[in-house]
Amino acid sequence: MGVEGTLEYISDLLSNMKKKKKKKQTQTVALKIRMDCEGCARKVKKVLSGVKGAKTVDVDLKQQKATVTGYVEAKKVLEAAQTTKKKVELWPYVPYTMVANPYVAQAYDKKAPPNHVRKVADPAKITETTMDDRYSNMFSDENPNACSLM
Repeated sequence: MGVEGTLEYISDLLSNMKKKKKKKQTQTVALKIRMDCEGCARKVKKVLSGVKGAKTVDVDLKQQKATVTGYVEAKKVLEAAQTTKKKVELWPYVPYTMVANPYVAQAYDKKAPPNHVRKVADPAKITETTMDDRYSNMFSDENPNACSLM
């Protein structure tokens, strides 16, 4: 490989480095924000519009929801919303058709919008603990020292 080959190799490397630059993906970040009046909604919208990369900001006072769309990160949007000194969290609700057991105590929320429940871990995936095994073995027929009340 001569000088020409080396120069060609280096130019290929440099051109590939320029192409590999990632484009940010458009994201939608939904937040649940405690808002009492139109003034609160305006303040939240103004702050969220100032986030770098935000294209659109929608504020729904009735649902206590703010949606930011654009080239944004959820963490930065959450931090910006917290500067308003209001109670803020990521949107915790999903449609009840997306949850295996929508009527579990943790999922049901009176404040949720219609046809939505709080997003929770699937309770069927929770495994038994050793404490549960000990109690179930206490009344087992296979255990010679089991309780004979039954």
